[in-house]
Amino acid sequence: MTPRLESLLTQLQPAGVILFARNIHSPQQTRSLLRECQKCIATPLFTCVDLEGGTVDRFRDVFGPTPSAADVFAIGSTKLFRKHGEIIGANCRSLGFNVDFAPVLDLAFEASRSVMGTRTVSANPRQTARYAHDFLAGLHSARVLGCGKHFPGLGEGTLDSHHDLPVIDKPLKKLWAEDLLPYRTLRRQLPFVMVAHAAYPQVTRDRTPASLSRVWITYLLRKRIGYRDLIVSDDLEMGSVLAAAPVGEAAVESIRAGCDLCLVCHHEDYVTQAYEGLVKAAENDKTFRRSAAEAQRHVLRFKKKWAENLRPTKAPSAATLAKLPRKLWEFGEQVRLAALS
Repeated sequence: MTPRLESLLTQLQPAGVILFARNIHSPQQTRSLLRECQKCIATPLFTCVDLEGGTVDRFRDVFGPTPSAADVFAIGSTKLFRKHGEIIGANCRSLGFNVDFAPVLDLAFEASRSVMGTRTVSANPRQTARYAHDFLAGLHSARVLGCGKHFPGLGEGTLDSHHDLPVIDKPLKKLWAEDLLPYRTLRRQLPFVMVAHAAYPQVTRDRTPASLSRVWITYLLRKRIGYRDLIVSDDLEMGSVLAAAPVGEAAVESIRAGCDLCLVCHHEDYVTQAYEGLVKAAENDKTFRRSAAEAQRHVLRFKKKWAENLRPTKAPSAATLAKLPRKLWEFGEQVRLAALS
């Protein structure tokens, strides 16, 4: 925590913060940082992290490596699917996190193999939903809220949205039967859904990223699928969305499209630009002001509903913390040995 960060958080009053490996050096330091962040914010804070296992593992230097979703799924044991969520949830909670942006619901099609790697589990949407169902139950048992991503699906994407805009030329009928099936199946179990920076021209008739598309967020996710909890954009600093709009404009368009929250994850200037863009649009545009107010109400209702999960927990004892790397290693060995048998 620095005076500059304290000032920024106090002024902006964000719904949450997200930490990356660069912010996480030890359990004590991480809990202290998150506690200091909460002191700046009037409402219970979403303390967020991306922890899927495998290549997306922010705790690797603290607890050791976590098995990937693909490696766990390959064992075929629903008990291990749930245990994957339990282990990750317990580690998140021990460091002070209450939201994990996982699991990935993208389908493991050949087109995206070089981009997604072991983050996806199956090309079969029902099997993907089965893994995610049990993983989410494991997270929930640790009082950690999960997130399905990346709606409506990056399984056919050949480009990395961190750098370029994937254009997925697939009709809605096929998307509905395949990529969207996990969201339809899990719509009542997912606390958050994260929307992708990818274009679907057969659905929207243009190359607007789904994260800025009212067709995808309000019409398809909210109305047709019937999803009722929080919708969050993927990081608005990604090259795929900045190519379409400056970050301030992207923040406005994501909320206008129906997102409740937008992620801005790396640069302070971009955080400020997003905030200023939202405030200016709310001051000058009555229609947008109503959208922003509804998003705010939705977030506050959600925080009230999940108040117990968002309440900070007592710091675990040194003995408890010392056991976590061992439990993680044992789980990894269980997965590895099962794969060999």
